[in-house]
Amino acid sequence: MENNKLTLVALVKAKEEKRDFVKNEILKLIPITRTEEGNINYNLHQDNNDPNIFILYENWENRELWQNHMNNNHMVNYANATEDATVEWTLHELTKLD
Repeated sequence: MENNKLTLVALVKAKEEKRDFVKNEILKLIPITRTEEGNINYNLHQDNNDPNIFILYENWENRELWQNHMNNNHMVNYANATEDATVEWTLHELTKLD
């Protein structure tokens, strides 16, 4: 059977003076996202050496359901709210091999 599950690792680097704001905006996403169709897990981490870096580790049943998540109002609102508060944002889409 083909593995349709999608793992994502998103890295968000906040401006130092906006760190708490960005963290709180991401924290708002967690309870909403965890109830979305297709979400397996959605976990936020903060870098131990650079507290301005936040990493989201998430798993979805498939890419289509993750895309639905990305187009939801809470994600659009997050992107708009944090647009000028971050210096870097990267996303890695991963497929588990074993």
